[in-house]
Amino acid sequence: MTAILGISAFYHDSAAALVVDGRIVAAAQEERFTRKKHDHGFPQQAIDYCLGEAALEPEQLDYVGFYDKPLLKFERLLETYLSFVPAGYRSFRRAMPLWLKQKLHLPREIRAGLRGRYRGSVAFTDHHQSHAAAAFFPSPFDEAAILTLDGVGEWSTACCGIGRGNRIELTHELRFPHSLGLLYSAFTYYTGFRVNSGEYKLMGLAPYGRPLYQDVILDKLMDLKEDGSFRMDMRYFNYCQGLTMTSRKFDALFGGPPRKPESEITQREMDLAASVQAVTEEVMVRSAWHLYRQTGMKNLVLAGGVALNCVGNGRILREGPFEKLWIQPAAGDAGGALGTALFLWHQLLENPRQATDLDRQEGSFLGPSFSDDEILQTLHRHGAVYATAADDDCLCDTVAALIAEEKVVGWFQGRMEFGPRALGARSILGDARSERMQSVMNLKIKHRESFRPFAPIVLREHVHRYFDMRPGEESPYMLLVAPLREDIRRPITPEQRSAFGIEKLHFSRSSIPAVTHVDYSARVQTVDRRRHPLLYQLLTRFHERTGCGVLINTSFNVRGEPIVCTPDDAYRCFLMTEMDVLVLGRHILFKEEQNRKIGGEARARHLAQFAMD
Repeated sequence: MTAILGISAFYHDSAAALVVDGRIVAAAQEERFTRKKHDHGFPQQAIDYCLGEAALEPEQLDYVGFYDKPLLKFERLLETYLSFVPAGYRSFRRAMPLWLKQKLHLPREIRAGLRGRYRGSVAFTDHHQSHAAAAFFPSPFDEAAILTLDGVGEWSTACCGIGRGNRIELTHELRFPHSLGLLYSAFTYYTGFRVNSGEYKLMGLAPYGRPLYQDVILDKLMDLKEDGSFRMDMRYFNYCQGLTMTSRKFDALFGGPPRKPESEITQREMDLAASVQAVTEEVMVRSAWHLYRQTGMKNLVLAGGVALNCVGNGRILREGPFEKLWIQPAAGDAGGALGTALFLWHQLLENPRQATDLDRQEGSFLGPSFSDDEILQTLHRHGAVYATAADDDCLCDTVAALIAEEKVVGWFQGRMEFGPRALGARSILGDARSERMQSVMNLKIKHRESFRPFAPIVLREHVHRYFDMRPGEESPYMLLVAPLREDIRRPITPEQRSAFGIEKLHFSRSSIPAVTHVDYSARVQTVDRRRHPLLYQLLTRFHERTGCGVLINTSFNVRGEPIVCTPDDAYRCFLMTEMDVLVLGRHILFKEEQNRKIGGEARARHLAQFAMD
């Protein structure tokens, strides 16, 4: 037996992943355990979970890998600061203590995290090598072109190459400071959202706007080539030397300072979002075409933070030359932990790899699961009122009926997802046919901005009936956006057609309005019997009952918190929102019954105690 632990830490979304004899045994982000969103600290609890899942002790590990090369990254930081002296001093002063204390001593930190009991060496893979390995090795392809796009690794901001069998080779790169990920983050910052977490919001906001600034971005901010490569005019940006993403020259170009967080979103922000989204998609599509011309391959795999831009991914699939596309579900830095473990197993240890028709990601259900006894302990500890379904058939019949009555259901089943998407293990489910469900779930349950769209889950065999996708086409990881079919769209009036900005949200566009974005698109997740047996059963029951094979699926959390991990997390989230029903395994809880038992003031005390626990 060969056990390999991969680690990502100290930059964004720390995580750990464990590969045993080439099989992905466990992977999880640290944020799920600490409850700190995008926790970038050392992933101690994620490591402990991975080892516990495999019943291994630290001394039983054969190899430990880290997802980038800190000395090269430190070199890039020093060279960048020296290039901007004295302008970068404040940023330099803030960064150096952490580097000198932790980041330059990673072998020491890792051994300490393994209780001083791991005696082997620590391998360091290149950042984009880790992304590429995470994209190709779990994919269902024997060979594929590889494209990685993110903010920045050591020096690379984008790489391309090929994967064959048990090897990957990266042949070309784009280097810092020219970065598609950082360009998108600059606009995230400028429109008032948080960098490294608000990019989803910017993508969701884009369809409300018009790409009025697309030409300005291409004329002033960047010089885009036909092959997708580009250079940026760094006079408009401040991320090399400062504590902000954009400069005063950027502010002047776009008519004023950045929007203050939590202030009103105006048409300007919507148009800026639409513009940078259009540019991002253009870069992605051009890069994909160039890679195809270079490699001639029919399959493409993607990773890196930009690969979470599911609108761009959808355009690559629909408009690009590749027959099939596979995207690492944990495409950001967390996925680097998995990539480095797989790179060590296949490329450095030269173990063979056999591609199969189903990818090796295990549906990305790689996190902790909880036994029925553990769930019952949680319910009894909190004095919860619940009923228990006799079997899965009874459970799915009951929950399908509740969703059809427009109840919002917290769904907690099996192993937690690895990556930023809830895929049916830690999900909130609702009726996609409901006219009111988007606003109810956004404002009363998720506690987030009203413009944010929700994603549909759809029976894989029915995907072509609702979306502009091929019959049986897969999108199991919610990483592709597709247009809705014309025949399920609703006609709109001239007045509705002329709606502007956020007004577009206020009328129904299809027979599944709760998952139809204002541009008639949806971020699709297909559900099949092999990857999602219980969710498939639930969706089938809902289809039999209603004739609709689509549900809303959004992550089980509220704004500012990570997706829930434990039954305790799920119960607390259930109590603090206006969710109607919570399903933990086969146990069903109704909000009204909890409220009747504990009352308003007692409920507040209960939540306060829960927070201390």
